[in-house]
Amino acid sequence: MAILQPLIDLAELFFQHGLRHVVLSPGSRSAALSLAFIRHGGFKIQVLIDERSAAFVGLGIAQQLQQPTILICTSGSAAYNFAPAIAEAFFQQVPLLVLTADRPKEWIHQYDGQTIFQQGIFGKHVKADFEFPADYSHPDAVWHINRTANEAFLRATTEPYGPVHINVPIREPFYPEPGETWKASRQIRKIGQIKTNIELNITQWHSLLDTWDSYDRILIAIGQQPWNNTNWDSLANLASDLAIPIVADITANINLPEHVVRHHDLFLGITRDERLLPELLITTGMSFVSKSLKLFLRENPAVVHWHIGTDGSIADPLQSLSQIIPVSPTYFFDILYEKIDFQNFVENQEPDGREAYFALWEDYDMKSRILLHRYLKKIETLNDLTALDLILSRLGSHYILQVGNSMPIRYVNALSIENIDTARVYANRGTSGIDGCLSTAIGAALATDLPVYLVLGDLSFLYDRNGLLIKELPVNLKIIILNNGGGDIFTMIDGPGRLSENATYFRNTHPYTAENTAKDAGITYIAASNIGELEQGFDSIKRLPNCALLEVFTDSADNQAAWKGLRAFMKAHLSV
Repeated sequence: MAILQPLIDLAELFFQHGLRHVVLSPGSRSAALSLAFIRHGGFKIQVLIDERSAAFVGLGIAQQLQQPTILICTSGSAAYNFAPAIAEAFFQQVPLLVLTADRPKEWIHQYDGQTIFQQGIFGKHVKADFEFPADYSHPDAVWHINRTANEAFLRATTEPYGPVHINVPIREPFYPEPGETWKASRQIRKIGQIKTNIELNITQWHSLLDTWDSYDRILIAIGQQPWNNTNWDSLANLASDLAIPIVADITANINLPEHVVRHHDLFLGITRDERLLPELLITTGMSFVSKSLKLFLRENPAVVHWHIGTDGSIADPLQSLSQIIPVSPTYFFDILYEKIDFQNFVENQEPDGREAYFALWEDYDMKSRILLHRYLKKIETLNDLTALDLILSRLGSHYILQVGNSMPIRYVNALSIENIDTARVYANRGTSGIDGCLSTAIGAALATDLPVYLVLGDLSFLYDRNGLLIKELPVNLKIIILNNGGGDIFTMIDGPGRLSENATYFRNTHPYTAENTAKDAGITYIAASNIGELEQGFDSIKRLPNCALLEVFTDSADNQAAWKGLRAFMKAHLSV
């Protein structure tokens, strides 16, 4: 009899916990595990033969839903191919439940096929690592599997969210016989966990407010975080009523069209205006895209630096951290504004001492936006910068923008988006690799009805083409490739750009296009080599009711001239 009841019960338990999405890669050792979820009938299951792409598709789904996607693969090197996406999920704090089938322990290192050391294979890049017993005959083994599965789910969904691994040794036979009963048992026990909200007491708030009152130059900086339905009115009030400048990268998903400084990447690092230096810095979120912002804050450390967040880690990329405040950002900013506003009302105070600092940041942001538009109007040729400016201006409203790493995310962060209040922006900035950008966007599109636009470079696309091997590509996915014939970032940064070996060994120039790949995948393909073709091409893929791909061909030398020209133009008009 090949009915492995605890695995059937595992699927039902995860269903009871509210999970609905499974991404699996076919294999023999994982057959019983896969069948448990397939025959359950309650899961949306995606199948990809390439485990690396499969894991990134799962990441994209979980990224949007903020609940775990279940990943399933067979034994051996298949598990290792999950690793890039798992590392990205760990540093981006995205929940995944990773189930790797395995041989029983006694067969490890016995020259048996598809057998490697799988327990603990993902090291520190998972929140927890578990292993099921291979034998289910004793009741304690069944109890252990049920308890472990509950713990794995709770660990993945406890802040900070992240991937959790369960290694599943499976004995033969593992294919069911015809007529065998296939249903969940009554032994399943779901273990829940009450989520609590951490709040600060009166004494703690008094201490923070005393510090707040000690400084005039207060800056709020917000890094990468997932979009949610959070109301950010308190942030807007801090800016408009209390004159506190707010800096946010494009991946911060702070959907406030006003009150947020968004063009900081264009003026920080160019201007040496010491009046911009903060005394009190308040940060929340994860990584910053803008290197200029990071260097500015790192080289000019604030007197006091608070970081707001409940993930419990001591991450100090700006090398100035002095206080971790382990509460949710929405709670902190809501109560902070409420208390300061009431205090100002009682004492009849106005934030006059902070108006000048706020106005300075606003002035630089406004000037940078004006100069950016003036510079772009001067360029009549198609390059990566002008292409993205045109694309971002035509996205419309209520969409998800997935951005590839290397130059695309840098371009988008510098250009920003005018109608940011209706956009959700994602990029794999946990490890910042190019290896799964396409597959992540496919997963995101599978998890939403909104239009999903993916902008990425040619190498990122070529590197991750196996993501297109999914059975049915989501119709709401539109792919835009900036094909400049290689890794353009290596012409932009100083080090490799000066090397004679750059074109061959760093930039990796190539003649490939996406046309044949699109044909194989059944995707509508449109090419653009000038502004007119880009306008028509983008409008076409936007209207199409199916997955479509627009490939924009640009010249590396033109891209370099446009990008470095923008920096020079800003420096000429903003230098202090």
